[in-house]
Amino acid sequence: MHIISVIADQWLGLCPKAPVVHASQAGIGNPFESAHDGSPDGGAGGPGTIQRGIGAALSGTKTLAQNRQLLWFTLLAGLVLAGNAIGQAALRYIGRTLQPDLIVRYSLDFLLGFATLFCLVFLLAGLFMSISSKKESSASFFEGLTGAKKYIKAIFVWSLILALAAILLTYIWSHFFYGLPPELRFLNIFGPFQFIASTITQFPFNWTLDWAMLTEIPGYGGRSLLLWIYPFGFMETLQFSAITLLLFVLTPFVVPLVVLEQKTLQEAVVGSFAMMKKIWAEVAICALILGIIVSGVFLTHLLIQAVSGIISPYQTVIFHPPGTWIALALLYNIALLIIAFVVATIGGIAALDLYTSAKSRRFTGSPEPEPQS
Repeated sequence: MHIISVIADQWLGLCPKAPVVHASQAGIGNPFESAHDGSPDGGAGGPGTIQRGIGAALSGTKTLAQNRQLLWFTLLAGLVLAGNAIGQAALRYIGRTLQPDLIVRYSLDFLLGFATLFCLVFLLAGLFMSISSKKESSASFFEGLTGAKKYIKAIFVWSLILALAAILLTYIWSHFFYGLPPELRFLNIFGPFQFIASTITQFPFNWTLDWAMLTEIPGYGGRSLLLWIYPFGFMETLQFSAITLLLFVLTPFVVPLVVLEQKTLQEAVVGSFAMMKKIWAEVAICALILGIIVSGVFLTHLLIQAVSGIISPYQTVIFHPPGTWIALALLYNIALLIIAFVVATIGGIAALDLYTSAKSRRFTGSPEPEPQS
């Protein structure tokens, strides 16, 4: 986003109500135990919380393996974020060449974020509807998208709210670290720009092996304009994705409540927070498991660095044939992105599984009937 661009430029020295449709029809289920096991009220931290959290992740993996049609969500979500990277690069180029005023910059930044979130929420609604409508045959993702069109107004408004929240969180996150006093500047390593910038300049993420990757302005001196997209647009998309992921984790049941139970947006938001109060631990465990998978693949770059002997083109004298390592770095980056988007798809399916689990426990919270003699 533009806020991040300003900070990056300064640090780098650059210029300036219907029947309920139960999702259990999808065939997703918890392999560990029934959905309503645990505390009677489904409270967080009850017996089986860890099993249900892990089980949701495993159930999402199983569902995706059995329904390859859902990989369309993976592909389309990847294309949406690729478009965001191109848009971020275009905004950065416009800001440097045309130098529009602050209001125009922030307006363009918001429109890009809103358009991205609208597409992602619409795809997520299609994912939920395609799974919930599955009976005997495989789920059809595009049929789910067709059904999601009926809720386009609620999706539009919810995307608008998420876009506003994303800009606010980005502003807070960025300026918290940027405004630290000198004695606390060591905390900048956890900031939105420092970690990504320091990582992306290292091999294999710096697959160009160009030591001037972040210190020269692309488009000048014969350098390709595509470098606006990588690394600059890509870096800002990563930060936008982190904020978006946080918002989705905090409000995981808004979309299913809208498209599966036909709740109003206000009812869906209230209902999502009410359900999260009861199963937040399971959501956190599921997100942690999926995060560990992506982090494990990400950390394999340390092995590539050890084998190649290349860490940072700023500091390393390269003795190996560069073409071989550039090809390996490109393959690694492509594989990492594919795995990340597949895991994100599993996370969406797991959210529906957790939603079904929470609903089942709520409906079974009444006293059980007396056993028959």
